[in-house]
Amino acid sequence: MKKTIRDYDLSGKKVIIRVDFNVPITDGKIDDDNRIVESVKTIEYAIQNGAKIILMSHLGRVETEEDRATNSLAPVALRLSELINKEVLFIDETRGAKLEGAINNMQNGDVILVENTRFEDIDGKKESKNNPELGAYWASLGDIYINDAFGTAHRAHASNVGIASNLPNGVGFLIEKELKYLDKAISNPERPFTVILGGAKVSDKIPVIENLVGIADHIIIGGGMMFTFFKAQGYEIGKSLLDEDSIEFCKRILAENPDKIILPVDCVCGKAFSNDTTMRACLVTDIHEDEMGLDLSLMTYDVFGPIIQNSKTIVWNGPVGAFEFEKFSYGTNVLCAELAKLDATVILGGGDTAAAAIKFGYKDAYTHISTGGGASLELLEGKELPGIAVMMENE
Repeated sequence: MKKTIRDYDLSGKKVIIRVDFNVPITDGKIDDDNRIVESVKTIEYAIQNGAKIILMSHLGRVETEEDRATNSLAPVALRLSELINKEVLFIDETRGAKLEGAINNMQNGDVILVENTRFEDIDGKKESKNNPELGAYWASLGDIYINDAFGTAHRAHASNVGIASNLPNGVGFLIEKELKYLDKAISNPERPFTVILGGAKVSDKIPVIENLVGIADHIIIGGGMMFTFFKAQGYEIGKSLLDEDSIEFCKRILAENPDKIILPVDCVCGKAFSNDTTMRACLVTDIHEDEMGLDLSLMTYDVFGPIIQNSKTIVWNGPVGAFEFEKFSYGTNVLCAELAKLDATVILGGGDTAAAAIKFGYKDAYTHISTGGGASLELLEGKELPGIAVMMENE
């Protein structure tokens, strides 16, 4: 078990907390503050225990000087101040005298938010490539390092692996919660254990399927990736998404696991990827050449329903339809509703899956909604996450 923030005496210590404030911002306003909210428990614990808190996060992709204007964390500092009812001092640089002076003047319980760590990517991708000098410099600003940014734990960056390699460290409450639910789901699930996979490309999910096919009782396939499975069965899929390089994989995995891989039986088609297109429900064997499948339909839930209702552990990663269009949101919306009714452990794997659940009003309906789509996916693949592997073990 990894050390946690609880394992340290924080009083008077400069505690660097890597958080995940990579939130959508439009015209300076935060569209979804869920990741900020999820960080509050760790930050407030540090405040209550007398730490001097230095928060670090990335925001978006920063490759040129022009990217600075739209990727500043300044709006996040304002929102966090509201959430913790305490001033958060925003420092608009990632290194230098201004930052160092502000840290040296901190009192116990003070909170500083450092500017977007990816501003260091403009000159040689120092953050994203885990530049050792940058990691050591950031570590020199603090006494203890706490990683609570699960969303970047699958990447070796200067602000996670780099700092952690130079300081006593542990994980925050959010990462602790992520590991608790995702690790248990994979290593010791209450059965029946069902995995629901959606999204666009089969190739993105091959490692997950390969890892979980020997663990799960059922793997339900939906989303754009289901059409590659249909193509592997010899069906006409029209203009539907096709991951041609994965057809042979689909043939093999279906042949080896005929009772474990569960596919839809009908879908909703349109003639264009648009909410304005005409729609038609049909069996998956009856997709026309000029159509593309964009959602699941009624009969499929007669197949999925008993499996889902009988499950005691469910992990869902990837929307099962083009939920961003109202016409094609039925399948994902119904799945959200069905999972919310269960007396079971239900875990959603972040990213678009989390966005769909929140959009349809199910934010608090499940055991756990992961804050990291890519990180949760790699855990489901059975991989060790570098941002967590580097953290100290509790002896």
